[in-house]
Amino acid sequence: MFRTLYSKLVVTLLVIVVLLAGIGFFSLRYSSEMYQHETKQKLNKTLAKNIVASESLLQDKQVNKKALEHLFHMLMEINPSIEVYLLDKEGNILGYDAPAEKIVRKKVNLKPITDFINNKAILPVMADDPRQTTGKKVFSAARIPAKGKLEGYLYIILGGEDYQTISEQIKDSYILSNSLLSLGLMFAFVLVVGLGIFALLTRRLKRLTNIIGNYSSNENKTNTEQRYPARYKHGDEVEQLGAQFNAMADRIDEQILKLKKNDNQRRELIANVSHDLRTPLATLQSYIETLAIKNNASEAERKHFLDVAYSQSKRLSTLVDELFELARLDSCESVLDAEPFSLGELMHDVGQKFQLRAKEKNIELAVRCDDATTWVHADIAMIQRVLENLIENAMRHTDEGGKISIGFDVVGDKVIVKVADNGQGIPKDELNHIFDRFYRVDKSRTNTHIGHNTDNVVNITKLVGQSSGLGLAISKRIVELHGSKIKVQSVENKGTVFSFPMRVYAA
Repeated sequence: MFRTLYSKLVVTLLVIVVLLAGIGFFSLRYSSEMYQHETKQKLNKTLAKNIVASESLLQDKQVNKKALEHLFHMLMEINPSIEVYLLDKEGNILGYDAPAEKIVRKKVNLKPITDFINNKAILPVMADDPRQTTGKKVFSAARIPAKGKLEGYLYIILGGEDYQTISEQIKDSYILSNSLLSLGLMFAFVLVVGLGIFALLTRRLKRLTNIIGNYSSNENKTNTEQRYPARYKHGDEVEQLGAQFNAMADRIDEQILKLKKNDNQRRELIANVSHDLRTPLATLQSYIETLAIKNNASEAERKHFLDVAYSQSKRLSTLVDELFELARLDSCESVLDAEPFSLGELMHDVGQKFQLRAKEKNIELAVRCDDATTWVHADIAMIQRVLENLIENAMRHTDEGGKISIGFDVVGDKVIVKVADNGQGIPKDELNHIFDRFYRVDKSRTNTHIGHNTDNVVNITKLVGQSSGLGLAISKRIVELHGSKIKVQSVENKGTVFSFPMRVYAA
């Protein structure tokens, strides 16, 4: 019963309303009593004073019994609810109009009486009731005589014992009944309105709960509501919770798609690695076997076999090294050793390294960065690796007589590093795949597809030269570790430009 939020809110509302109704009832009853006492005392404030002025109740410190009996008789006829007491100046009771057995006090406290006479108290003022050991009543009092030497006090209880009983009956039958009726109506109104408001508020929470349940447990997500219809971007907490759930669900779906894509890539990677490892291993094994079997081979043949075996082992070693390097870059083990350095000097060093190979292929390699004052803050070894990979890629796809240029442009607080060539270019439909691992483009085998993985994703890996197909993937990952992104622009048979931005180092 109390498992739902709505039931808990209902019980809470009931408890609060009952507590407020009880507090309101007792507060109303107390206020009503105080109002009656105040009204009664204000109306009869001068009663005792007027009586003292008209009657001589004490003569020579003795009680004037005749005057006192006349006073009792007169007041009983006028107002039988009051009780009259004659006190001496210490507060001892000298006379009264009641049976002796009903008087339980012989003395009353004079402090509230003197405060009342001297107007030092805020009405209503309560004083001792001679007929009760602990009770207090409103009263009217005056000193005797009104002027001159003090001899005693006239003390009049305005609501006697009989009056109290009648008053309680009236209150129980009228004020209390009306108060209970009013509080009952208020209770019913607040309860109905509160239940309606709680139902309205919890309805959205219940809907959100159902949506979350559908998203987390339903396998067929097309037949159930999977997102909360948040109408306002900056609504209340329920709207914001729904919007946050939508964003979280979108991220989860995106991560699931990435996981599926990564799984497909993992399968493709395993297939590609197996293929690329098998080729040099098979070649290496065949030439070594040939060399071992062919005992009568000439020195030139033996040298040729060894050269081929060595080149294949070197290719195999390069592939393994690149695989380990890419795995290290993908893991948390790769930490940037960033430092400020001159980008122009690094480019000249890298360009000098490839000048000999460029001349052998009759390719012009130009370094376009004379500004040695431009410094960047990065891992110099990793940036060098990126430049080397991009130049090697350009040399593989640039024919004899072609041109390769490396350089940078300063734009604001950034340096745009560029490696360009006028070689074969990349087909437009393959630009989005060149940074995939083991992806290669070969003009002689364009549009040739090799096999399919188990998820029917076409493996568009293409073989060319001695390339492992990991250079661009490594370059992309290094640039990403530096908080940047590598871009490529290419036109088939006209050339390719690789570029990525770096932030200028300000010393």
